[in-house]
Amino acid sequence: MNSITAALPRRVPVLDGARSRGIYVEFYDPDGHRYGLPTYPYHWAPKHLATIRQLRARGLRPGGQQPAAQILWRKGRRVAYLYRLDLALPKRTATVAQLAAIAKALAARRTCPTCQAEKDYYIPLSLGECNDCAAGGHR
Repeated sequence: MNSITAALPRRVPVLDGARSRGIYVEFYDPDGHRYGLPTYPYHWAPKHLATIRQLRARGLRPGGQQPAAQILWRKGRRVAYLYRLDLALPKRTATVAQLAAIAKALAARRTCPTCQAEKDYYIPLSLGECNDCAAGGHR
């Protein structure tokens, strides 16, 4: 464990107090002895850790770092990995060519192969053509 990891708080005083009063807190393992990673109950993760969705909302990405902790809930069937905010990197932006390729691919999904008209909805895969052509409008 390096000095940066040691400086970040891992314990939650409220949960430690509950445990000292004899109240069992499920999925609270800040040292990672039981689950391999530091583990916190739902809504009790430290402020310096965030899920991937929380990182994305801040315009960040994990940037290759391994999960620093996890949140378990629903009897251990659900897990969310937590990443350190200080190691997160800014999200990468798409290039102009990538954006143009995406726009072209989405336009192809809206173009009917029967009437060659570009619709304002995606052509249903179940029909293989636009709703107008599938109803017998263009044959």
